[in-house]
Amino acid sequence: MDRKAEAILSRAAQYARSVHEGDSSGHDWPHIDRVVRMTRRLAASEGADPFVCELAALLHDVADEKLNASKESGMDLVKNWLNGERIDTEARDHVLDIIATLSFGTGTGPMRTREGSVVRDADRLDAIGAIGIARTFAYAGWKGHPLHEPQLPPRETMTKEQYRNGRSTAINHFQEKLLRLRDLLETESARTIAAERHRFMEGYLEQFHKEWNGEC
Repeated sequence: MDRKAEAILSRAAQYARSVHEGDSSGHDWPHIDRVVRMTRRLAASEGADPFVCELAALLHDVADEKLNASKESGMDLVKNWLNGERIDTEARDHVLDIIATLSFGTGTGPMRTREGSVVRDADRLDAIGAIGIARTFAYAGWKGHPLHEPQLPPRETMTKEQYRNGRSTAINHFQEKLLRLRDLLETESARTIAAERHRFMEGYLEQFHKEWNGEC
């Protein structure tokens, strides 16, 4: 990667840190940093463009509609930042396409490019395993969702609006999203990493329900 690309990534990191520092929803700067590091690892394994991947990883949650008034207003923030940089038009449009389509709420269809698959898989890996569990409870607290309500079953199907704003619990979120992610990953590298993280979540849920029911 040349110096110009490295300088752009450095400025993107500074910008992302300024946006996410202090966040309490699980979309904080450490989340971005972990996704970037995993993106580098997957990009190297999958032969993806490292610059496009890392830039999209750095900026992906700037546009998150959970953290903005709307998806459009979030995407405008990313577009405005990118327009202030001397970035090749093709790379710029590629980054915007990745960010616009990687969210779980936008659907489960495949990404259009290898780079998109890498960034989305890196983001999804951070939603499972030990850190994924921690982020789930952080997000539930941020949203005001209860820990667990046995009388409220997980939603098997839901619209995008129901997924974003419907009533749920931290424990239901495992069935509604987290335990589905392993089978939605697109890269072989990510699927290998996800296997252990998925097993860890299954073990955690088994222990949680035993303790909840006074069985251990």
